[in-house]
Amino acid sequence: MADIKTLDALDLAGKRVFIRVDFNVPLDEQGRVTDDARIRAAVPTIAYALDHRAKVILGSHLGRPKGKPEDRQKYTLEPAATRLAEILKKDVTLADDSIGDGVKKAVKDLGEGEVLLLENLRFHPEEEKNDEGYARELASLADVWVNDAFGTAHRAHASTAGMAKFVKEKAAGFLIKKEVDFLGRVLTRPAHPFVALLGGAKVSDKIKVIENLLGKADCICIGGAMAYTFLRAQELEVGKSRVEEDKLELARQILDKARARGVEFLLPVDHVCAEEPKETAKRVVVNDRAIPPALMGLDIGPKTLDVYRQRILAAKTVFWNGPMGLFEQKPWAEGTFGVARAMADSDGVTVVGGGDSAAAVEEAGLVAKMKHVSTGGGASLEFIEGRVLPGIQVLEG
Repeated sequence: MADIKTLDALDLAGKRVFIRVDFNVPLDEQGRVTDDARIRAAVPTIAYALDHRAKVILGSHLGRPKGKPEDRQKYTLEPAATRLAEILKKDVTLADDSIGDGVKKAVKDLGEGEVLLLENLRFHPEEEKNDEGYARELASLADVWVNDAFGTAHRAHASTAGMAKFVKEKAAGFLIKKEVDFLGRVLTRPAHPFVALLGGAKVSDKIKVIENLLGKADCICIGGAMAYTFLRAQELEVGKSRVEEDKLELARQILDKARARGVEFLLPVDHVCAEEPKETAKRVVVNDRAIPPALMGLDIGPKTLDVYRQRILAAKTVFWNGPMGLFEQKPWAEGTFGVARAMADSDGVTVVGGGDSAAAVEEAGLVAKMKHVSTGGGASLEFIEGRVLPGIQVLEG
């Protein structure tokens, strides 16, 4: 963030400040927000702009509308506007579009310390195409562009990157700053011992993360279905567990690199299994690294959880991305929630890398016990991979 201005470095009084937020929140069948974490995460930036007499224009996407008329009702940002108004305890006006004469008038009528939320940016296909014309139209609404949508910072869309060159002043919001500070600390200056926990379904989804962390972490703990590919690569039986057959050689190479670099690379030593991945299936604990032919691994076992917990408690930096098992179903959730509890008990810098891990921490009621829970699953992964994020790169200089 050395070359990036943050919101508090600018004079915002009387200016039209466009803040790209991430209000891509889950809704129930009645269209109500069921998890407002992303809305709450944007509040410090919005509140700062309001307190400094800005005319605040918010832009966000919600879901993946296909441009059909019925999408308007399904993907409207009205529920997000309602929830934001409740949190801010002030009116939030929802525009009927993101560009056009009606929006221009709404912006012209906007007073200092007032909030206008544009309708779903993805109702225009030009948003995801990073269309220059659409980016110019959005930029024409603002004097200042602030990106605070870390969850979409890895996408070069019109509102997340394209607008930057058409607005006089630009800055990062406080959420982006916090994300980059914490994830950057994991990558560039972790306190040691540094333990990384990686889970999820596929080795292929985490290859670049693992390879980047092999040069930084002291210990990597593997869970989720990806663990079975690594175990199979060691010629262990894994029963009916999910295995990426075409990634076995890659898994062997990763294990060899870990050994060569002196990184402790831990795999499950026991498993919670069943004959099929159903909540009603009989739960079987297999007290061995190998899994019998009739069973499939669905969670790390209690011995494995204990080993991982000890590594977490001894660490000064912990990064976690990816569940330890099929945690959406209760019989296979203990590994994931056990890791969350261990991180909550840690005295180290604990960083949760978004996605399912963040959802598990939220469900467990442990968000406040973590040093940082990322709002971006894909963005945080790409950051940890060492990739350049377009939505942050355009803020530089």
